[in-house]
Amino acid sequence: MACAASRISTTPCRPWPGAIRARWARRSTAPDTWCGLIVDGHHVSDAALRVAIAAKGTERMMLVTDAMAVTGTDLTGFDLHGRTIYRRDGRLTTKDGTLAGSDLDMAGAVRNSVQRLGLGLPDVLRMASLIPAQFLRLDHELGRIAPGYRADLLLLDGSLQVQQTWIRGEALVNAPFVLRND
Repeated sequence: MACAASRISTTPCRPWPGAIRARWARRSTAPDTWCGLIVDGHHVSDAALRVAIAAKGTERMMLVTDAMAVTGTDLTGFDLHGRTIYRRDGRLTTKDGTLAGSDLDMAGAVRNSVQRLGLGLPDVLRMASLIPAQFLRLDHELGRIAPGYRADLLLLDGSLQVQQTWIRGEALVNAPFVLRND
């Protein structure tokens, strides 16, 4: 979980709620603070995420993935700056098991937020779309289904699995960069 006060990055929080620093706690409730949440069960505990959401609400919380090259593929490892990164049990690690990144795609972040954190789907979908667009100041073209907005859309089934993707209103079929979790 990383927080940005007025879009200036601060130190990431530690994974357990008791370790959330007073500095972050003060900034996290400021009206101009945005937080990015990696809801993968590895970067930050579900308990810490619940504390952050209870303190801040979802209005400036956005889902992020910290995903790397193997996400959405069947690859089990890759080279990153001369170090081998391994995919193990839904996480990316160095040889010694140190966390190196996430194997989480955005659809997985949405599912985890609903299923693990118990958040409502409307809030979670805003955290994956409108809120990041607002943070990037692109909410005049992204983050909504409305005339004049880009038609970047997903169709999710009842299990929150991606069934179809549209980019700028064009349906993508068997595109290598479309992540499906069937």
